Amino acid sequence: MRMRPEFERNFQAWGTGGIVLLSILLGLVWFFFLSRFPGRVRLAGLVVLLLAGLGLSQSVRVDGTVDGRGMPKFAWKWSARRLAVPEVANAASVTAPAAPVPGALDVPQFFGPNRDGVVRGVKLARDWKATPPEELWRQPIGAGWSAFAVVNGRAYTQEQRGEDEAVTCYDLLTGKLLWMHTNRARFFQWQGGEGPRATPTVDRGHVFAYGATGILDCLDATTGQRIWSREVLKENNLANTEWGLSASPLVFDDTVVVSGGATNGPTILAYHRETGAPLWQSGFDKVSYASPILTTIAGQRVILSVNASTVTAHNPTNGELELTFYWTDEKFPKAGQPVVLPGDRVFLSAGYGIGALLLQFAAGTEGQLIPTQLWKSMRMKTQFNSVTPREGYLYGLDDGLLACVEIATGERKWKDGRFGSGQTLLVEDLILIQSERGPVILAAAQPDRYLELGRLPALSSKTWNHPTLAGRYLLVRNDREAVCYRLPVEGATP
Repeated sequence: MRMRPEFERNFQAWGTGGIVLLSILLGLVWFFFLSRFPGRVRLAGLVVLLLAGLGLSQSVRVDGTVDGRGMPKFAWKWSARRLAVPEVANAASVTAPAAPVPGALDVPQFFGPNRDGVVRGVKLARDWKATPPEELWRQPIGAGWSAFAVVNGRAYTQEQRGEDEAVTCYDLLTGKLLWMHTNRARFFQWQGGEGPRATPTVDRGHVFAYGATGILDCLDATTGQRIWSREVLKENNLANTEWGLSASPLVFDDTVVVSGGATNGPTILAYHRETGAPLWQSGFDKVSYASPILTTIAGQRVILSVNASTVTAHNPTNGELELTFYWTDEKFPKAGQPVVLPGDRVFLSAGYGIGALLLQFAAGTEGQLIPTQLWKSMRMKTQFNSVTPREGYLYGLDDGLLACVEIATGERKWKDGRFGSGQTLLVEDLILIQSERGPVILAAAQPDRYLELGRLPALSSKTWNHPTLAGRYLLVRNDREAVCYRLPVEGATP
């Protein structure tokens, strides 16, 4: 099981754990029923086993998972669960509009400025030893797997604070908490932990945040005051997903689009940006964990959504379905973003033994999109990560290792490093890797070999949150701590 090169590491972990447990069970069966030990020895063994089991049940708790493989993490019941989070400032006193920060660029939504995992307009220095990153601030933060959105020197995220789900706004340069909006809501799942998963979207002075339980808030970006709110799952009688709603709001024109739930439709729902009034609903599949994107394919402007078993394209005006492509069954989650490539092609990938495929689209006679599968491969199995393209190649985490795949053929050029269920961003010809264990790694985006250029000990515990690079400012966080760095750029003085 360990030696199979393309066998999913999740299945390896659970399979190996099952083998170990089965071996222990068979050993106990032999000891109590088949061995030749005296009865008093076996009785004493039973007493010791029962006392040990009782002691462990009273002193040990399951504290989430070790990593993205889903294996339980055990902790003493009396050990502290997390650090204290900072107090909030008086929101009513925050009235001054935000101001741009020199060297910073806006990242108003999840997965980069254009929701494609590519950061443009900044040329990072390649040698972190000669010009090391500068840590600006570090502080505790509430639980959750949200990333930061950054606009005009303010960083917005979501976090859990006790029984409240919070949208928070921090000063980019100091980390000062400027305002916090809360809803009485708490999502928890033993593997994924507690707290919100999605990242806020900032658009024209408003912050749109989608909580793990289905609360969609529109807030004033300056003060945090609520403009409108919808309880999407409750209002539409939709069940929540197993690991909580994770798709970040998509905002364009006068429309806000969010995902549905673990119910057969609607897959996505649209609301009016200014009033929150429902506009339309579309789709009949259960949702998964990727965020919808707005793109143009075969000359048509569409909303592309990766769902539990399908990929769908929707008319952004009325939600009408332009495409339904059955990709795989709904058994395992899909979190990788769809990658739109030149030539009306779309790359899809997922972990849990699903793999990747490349589709090409053409416009039908009645305006529908017609897909053609160009190739399918197990050479890129993204679990929580999404890939990014550069000059004919795709870069992403293949089952926890950074890999380079040729777009035209699906051939993997190399696979190296161990980053677990981490995340990546493409920055010109560089790759920023947020590893699951916490360190941030700088690597070269080149097809010939893996080349590590720098390493930053940013965080020290399980990190599933996506990094945010706002110009030269790097924001990373997990469910315990948040850190901001000012990264060196080319031409900077050591």
